[in-house]
Amino acid sequence: MTQTTENVTWLTQEAYDQLKAELEYLSGPARAEITEKIQAAREEGDLKENAGYHAAKEEQGKQELRVRQLTQLLQSAKVGEAPAANGVVAPGMVVTIAFDGDPDDTLKFLLASREYASSEIDTYSPQSPLGTGVNGKKIGDDAEYELPNGKTAKVKILDAKPYTG
Repeated sequence: MTQTTENVTWLTQEAYDQLKAELEYLSGPARAEITEKIQAAREEGDLKENAGYHAAKEEQGKQELRVRQLTQLLQSAKVGEAPAANGVVAPGMVVTIAFDGDPDDTLKFLLASREYASSEIDTYSPQSPLGTGVNGKKIGDDAEYELPNGKTAKVKILDAKPYTG
């Protein structure tokens, strides 16, 4: 899990290893593969109308951006422990909230950086309005956060437990 404090990103050892492995793959084998794709597309002739060449160059740009993001993230990373299972909302936890205290209108999400976004569970950044509002609250506490329209939303913390993947 990650927890960002100013310019430091806290990662569990597992998360650090996972991101480091992704960086090594993108910097090595993946970079070689995209170079081969570009070279093969170049050999097909006219680059102006060569869709394969342009697609490969675009893929290369996205890949290099991800390499820069991972490099920057890992340079500022500190390895720490996963959050405690003490019912206090913190980055790295799965949080269940009820909007306006209504137990039928709930949301379950992971409070973590976008590096952990997955299709399995919604992920909210600790720096997002909702993340800021619930961070540090305990199960049973009420929390408030500002909506994009400037109004305030109220939620009740129903559950908070460490994310286990």
